[in-house]
Amino acid sequence: MSVRRSFPVFMVAAVLCAGSPTAAATQVVTDSHRRAAERLIAAATADHAAYERLAELVDRFGHRLSGSASLEQALDWILEEMKTDGLENVRGEPVMVPHWVRGEESLTLTSPRARTLPMLGLGGSIGTPAGGIRAQVLVVGSREELEARADEARGRIVVFDVPFTNYGETVQYRGNGAVWAAQAGAVASLVRSVGPASLQTPHTGGMRYDPDVPRIPHAALTVEDAQMLHRMQERGERIEVHLSMEAQTLPDAPSRNVVAEIVGSEFPDEVVVLGGHSDSWDVGQGAMDDGGGIVVAWEAVRLMKALGLRPRRTVRVVLWTNEENGLRGGTRYAEDHADERHVLAMESDGGVFKPAGFGFTGSDRAYEMVREVGRLLDGIGSGTITRGGGGADIGPLMRTGVPGMGLSVDGTKYFWYHHTDADTIDKLDPDEVALCVATMAVMAYVVADLPEALPR
Repeated sequence: MSVRRSFPVFMVAAVLCAGSPTAAATQVVTDSHRRAAERLIAAATADHAAYERLAELVDRFGHRLSGSASLEQALDWILEEMKTDGLENVRGEPVMVPHWVRGEESLTLTSPRARTLPMLGLGGSIGTPAGGIRAQVLVVGSREELEARADEARGRIVVFDVPFTNYGETVQYRGNGAVWAAQAGAVASLVRSVGPASLQTPHTGGMRYDPDVPRIPHAALTVEDAQMLHRMQERGERIEVHLSMEAQTLPDAPSRNVVAEIVGSEFPDEVVVLGGHSDSWDVGQGAMDDGGGIVVAWEAVRLMKALGLRPRRTVRVVLWTNEENGLRGGTRYAEDHADERHVLAMESDGGVFKPAGFGFTGSDRAYEMVREVGRLLDGIGSGTITRGGGGADIGPLMRTGVPGMGLSVDGTKYFWYHHTDADTIDKLDPDEVALCVATMAVMAYVVADLPEALPR
């Protein structure tokens, strides 16, 4: 059902009025803010402009790995589009980024039967020697099992078949698996893709090495194949695979953080920053992670400009580069803008599915203020503000004391597609994308226009 049919303008207005925070000890949201919120919501949900712009971005440029020509071409296009939108101070701020290249790669089961296994090398991995690595497999279900069976791992390819619990826990095997396997003497390591569901879709992502441990190739295979190899081992079958990877890390390459603004009318040196990351892994289209995040933040600011809404403080949209395999963009932005007064940092990097609100990290008083602003979004179901939130790219700012918040969405299917070839535009719903725009726009605009800045 379309947003326009679900939330006609007169209904949105009624809900906004009904949501006035009369019980608040110190009311910060004014009638002017309620009218602005009504206009932003109506404009965001009147069409599918954000979805259409996202579709053009990902269809035209595809995935955007740091160091790639496709990322830089996409940034060139975005900068020109932002200028056409009439945004202020549009610019690219230079950042040097890692340049990892996948190359050709393959994984083949050679025993007990022949089969090509879908796989993806993990970002930062080294390649195999010429001709690849052919070795027997040891499948383990945990790091503890590997340590207990370390004698069996020597000279083998270790497969971590670890079921998905949550991203924070399970991703440790992707990030650290090569170190753990190498410590046991393995010649390579494979990790069951980090996600709760799979349609023979391997998930890539970042990994790390320890300078004191030999570096071995590290790749992901599908949930289905990790389980299959585990079953074969439990039946006592001898499992052998052939792994070939051309992965290599090239010298750092130039990139940019993309920046555009609406300059504040009273306090231009105070900044509300919102955005997402422009880079993606080199699979799929990067539509969900995080093309959608950058477009909804960009569209939120474009709507303010189109509606003639200029808040007291500067609203700045930033598309950070190199979140996926280095966080150079977020780190460099915090360094370059350390002397500025950031009132709030907002990030969208969890997919642009149906929004519920925000997770917030900041002082108690600031939390009460953003909760009051959140009530302006209750009519579209995205007014819930919970404690604890932020994002990777705004993390460096938040560590300096800047309040931070991350867009909360229905993430039920996020990790189905995360870092896979299935991260494509069709996984997103145009109406839900529009609701994300409305949610980001209202929060950013009203916080930027409050008489009192959010206290730290």
